[in-house]
Amino acid sequence: MVNKILVSACLMGFKVRYNGSEKAEVIAQLARWQQEQRLVIHCPELAAGLPVPRPPAEIISACGKDVMHGQASILENTGRDVTEQYRLAAWLSLRMAQESGCTAALLTDGSPTCGVQFIYNGSFNGQRKSGMGVAAALLSEHGIKVFSDTQLGELIAWIKEKDHESASASRSQAIS
Repeated sequence: MVNKILVSACLMGFKVRYNGSEKAEVIAQLARWQQEQRLVIHCPELAAGLPVPRPPAEIISACGKDVMHGQASILENTGRDVTEQYRLAAWLSLRMAQESGCTAALLTDGSPTCGVQFIYNGSFNGQRKSGMGVAAALLSEHGIKVFSDTQLGELIAWIKEKDHESASASRSQAIS
């Protein structure tokens, strides 16, 4: 069985980030995985109906898990509360990953949706803090291993290990 990976659309070169840009530095490895039909390309914010471009949004004084549990909000730099749109984005990401059989996700750090290692602190001053965005937190809570765009090496190693485990299990079943 091929281990599938939910991947942020902006990492595949799609200009869907809040400012209309993409973030395609990891494209060579992703192109190989795409040929192997491992990738499920998804933009949570677009799936939830948010426009491109859109105002920057940050989780206010909390992390994605807190937002998903109704204990925190996400605001745009305009002051508009977009918590429900981002919560929807997270749930749509989980549904896409589960329906597609994804065991891992490669997401864009810093995003209030896709941040894995860090998000912004909610003051719109460029200050980062450790924590996950709403989709990363929800995916992780449901057993999908999440990696940031800066952790490609770790994801490659993780996929190789999972592929080896799958191949070993298949050989054991064939022998039985």
